[in-house]
Amino acid sequence: MTTTVIDVQGMTCGNCVKHVTEELTGLAGVSGVDVDLHAGGVSPVTVTSADPLDEAALREAVDEAGYEVTAIR
Repeated sequence: MTTTVIDVQGMTCGNCVKHVTEELTGLAGVSGVDVDLHAGGVSPVTVTSADPLDEAALREAVDEAGYEVTAIR
């Protein structure tokens, strides 16, 4: 099991969380997504997966949801 934390800029509400969660859970191998919403700031998003995930795929999924990745840890 691997855990990756993505810092996402621009989420402001539960609907934002829903969009990001849907995009990330659509990635192969993702078993869980947990968002700690900091409305208007940087929200940490914890992604759990069986194996390490490709950074580019994570960035693309968040971009598809309409938000910006500021860091991946």
